[in-house]
Amino acid sequence: MNVFDFDNTIYRGDSTADFVKYCMMRHPKALLYLPYIGWVSLRYYAFHKGTKTQFKEKMYRFLKACDTDADVESFWQKKRGNIKAFYGDIHRDDDVIISASPEFLLKPLEKLLNFNVIASRVSPVDGTTTGENCYHEEKVRRFSEQYPNAEIDEFYSDSYSDEPLALLAKKAFIVEGETLKPWNYNRHKKNLRI
Repeated sequence: MNVFDFDNTIYRGDSTADFVKYCMMRHPKALLYLPYIGWVSLRYYAFHKGTKTQFKEKMYRFLKACDTDADVESFWQKKRGNIKAFYGDIHRDDDVIISASPEFLLKPLEKLLNFNVIASRVSPVDGTTTGENCYHEEKVRRFSEQYPNAEIDEFYSDSYSDEPLALLAKKAFIVEGETLKPWNYNRHKKNLRI
């Protein structure tokens, strides 16, 4: 089994940021949430108030102004081409994608691209979360919960914040664009905010 982070790993860009922009363009009422999103971003990133889960739950409130199911479907019609070429070359049917992006956004790709998704549990209706943001150690917990006895053959990510999963894999790779490099276990992501 191979395991992949999603954003900036097999997807060119950040799918959550792209989806937020996409929704803002489709739903003018969602734009009313921009000042609030700016405020909660400032609180979290500049003043270090709250957890990443709390920040994201507040940010996702804009979904109240959207038709999320229809938006997700049309989003992937436009953005499916952002899946990087290298992934097509190494894809296996038992691949697992594990991401901090919302589950409702990535789940439709399971059938389209034939892989399994573990992601942050976020309500597509109002942005409320169930459980923690699927990030860092939470990725390991969620993976172990879903695949209790599984071994990871290869792990791929664009960020050393995913070191807890890299340590479980027989081989791990850091992804830079379309380039794969062996994981550098001497590099650690410092000052992680969970």
